[in-house]
Amino acid sequence: MNREEILNAIDEKYKAIGQDADVHLLGLLHAEPITYWNYINVDALLGLQIQRTQLPDEMIFIMYHQINELLFKMILWEIEQVASSATVSTEKFSLHLNRISRYFDMLSSSFDIMKEGMEREQYLKFRNTLTPASGFQSAQYRKIEFASTELINLIDFRFRATIDRNTPFEHAYEHLYWQAAGKDYKTGKKSMLLSNFDKRYLEEFITFMKDYNTTNLWTKFKQLPIEDQQNNELVKAMRHYDYTVNIKWVMAHLNAAKKYIGDGDATGGSEWQKYMHPKYQRRIFFPELWSKEELENWGNEV
Repeated sequence: MNREEILNAIDEKYKAIGQDADVHLLGLLHAEPITYWNYINVDALLGLQIQRTQLPDEMIFIMYHQINELLFKMILWEIEQVASSATVSTEKFSLHLNRISRYFDMLSSSFDIMKEGMEREQYLKFRNTLTPASGFQSAQYRKIEFASTELINLIDFRFRATIDRNTPFEHAYEHLYWQAAGKDYKTGKKSMLLSNFDKRYLEEFITFMKDYNTTNLWTKFKQLPIEDQQNNELVKAMRHYDYTVNIKWVMAHLNAAKKYIGDGDATGGSEWQKYMHPKYQRRIFFPELWSKEELENWGNEV
């Protein structure tokens, strides 16, 4: 576009929203040029790492988890591009799914930073200051699960036969697989870890679950034409994502935890062994894309 075309396009843009383009152009005379550090908000970002101890490796722990949360936000951003599309093509679906998988590939491989990047002695000291907080309380990760599959696939394996689409969301929430981390199902009593999580996010989670009830990745996939659902590249991408999130990522997390705490409780007191290992809770986002044998042996190889 030449200069005149650019000015005309700007004029039309602002006319469409009832604004005077000349006023906005005049504003450019006084605006400061953008810089990298202002655009990325580097100073604010680098000021978010606040230690509770003077142990150097605590800083690694904080930064690593903040990086994870940023990647979780990127994943949710990509899922939303699919979920919000009234009609999504196979190409668009594959595009965003492959982006999501690359983010989780990065997350899975990055656990070496946690596994090899901290002194165990230091970790065992500063972790005592974190109770009852826990990485378990990552709301974004729970939202990724809600946005990836139908709710039934996230229900504790012991209770799936008693829950269906007519079950109230609040009841389903109480039987999600990760509730096993700190809930006595006989009494209904929850640990402080879960109680704090509920207090902060329950209402937000219920709304999110409702929003993605019919727009999650698995439901959107099943709304594609049959020939698109049989597209080899798309199916391969779906399976890769499912395996990466529910086996590879989980086992990388679990193995890092074992190195530092053995069979002990997590910082929030969660019984993480009961809900983390894939062979116990059998978290599978896209069950119909796996063979009967693959489903029966889910997580057994690790």
